[in-house]
Amino acid sequence: MKVDILAIGVHPDDIELSCSGYLLKEIDHGKKIALLDLTLGELGTRGNAKIRKQEALHAADLMGAVSREFLNIGDGFFEENERTLKQIIQIIRKYQPEIILANALSDRHPDHGNAARLTARAGFLSGLRKIETKDKGKPQIAWRPKHVYHYIQDNHLEADVIIDITDYMDRKMELIQAFKSQFYDPKSKEPMSPISSKDFLDYQRARAMVYGRQIQVTYAEGFNVVRPVGVNSLFDLR
Repeated sequence: MKVDILAIGVHPDDIELSCSGYLLKEIDHGKKIALLDLTLGELGTRGNAKIRKQEALHAADLMGAVSREFLNIGDGFFEENERTLKQIIQIIRKYQPEIILANALSDRHPDHGNAARLTARAGFLSGLRKIETKDKGKPQIAWRPKHVYHYIQDNHLEADVIIDITDYMDRKMELIQAFKSQFYDPKSKEPMSPISSKDFLDYQRARAMVYGRQIQVTYAEGFNVVRPVGVNSLFDLR
């Protein structure tokens, strides 16, 4: 199944927190979106792998994504090696996305930056035909996405690209709160974590307002790129 965008996160809920407003917007415009979680977030303070996978699948349904897959390469301990790269390459070749959205280039959680580098490298290597992978026993053809963009996560980074998500902010918050085990729940008996307070949910709106302010809209999401962004005309920029 070919898709327009493959959004990749190292933990379930990375995508929802950081780029789901934009994904909702593209889905409304008829684009096909697939999601990939590199781990099950099994080291998270709250919940467990089973719960987080169930929440992630529910969020994907709410979003309208065509598919969500999980690699389980090891929360906190994954390495950039042939095995992990080929696992991601297999998914890229399966969905043949034009665009990949990946974790932040640097962030408070070291998994985020590590996953950003792993995903970007896999995106390049996926285009090399001499790297052989299979899907359900059948050889896959080489495929390299046209672009890799890195969404911004916990740390505030200067954005290279900012996208208006004003009409999608409320729906984005619904997707975030689909991960009930992770975020604010006054009835929860689990330990507190850096993301489980009500303030963290308020911060999500506040951060979107900061990026929105830079392009004179109410809410926006920011992205980073490693190479310059090309456009046909300066009139394409707002």
